[in-house]
Amino acid sequence: MNLGDIIFQLFMILIPLVFIVVIIFILIMVKKQRKQLNYIEKKLDKEITDKRIK
Repeated sequence: MNLGDIIFQLFMILIPLVFIVVIIFILIMVKKQRKQLNYIEKKLDKEITDKRIK
């Protein structure tokens, strides 16, 4: 095997791994953002209900 074949095989292995890592990273970010939005929504709901009571 020469150097070109080794580099080609490394790229062929790394490209799918990079896609998988990027997809996992995006899913984690979406999950965190959804959690944060739910937290903000709960705080706003609490503020609204507190103002209605007064």
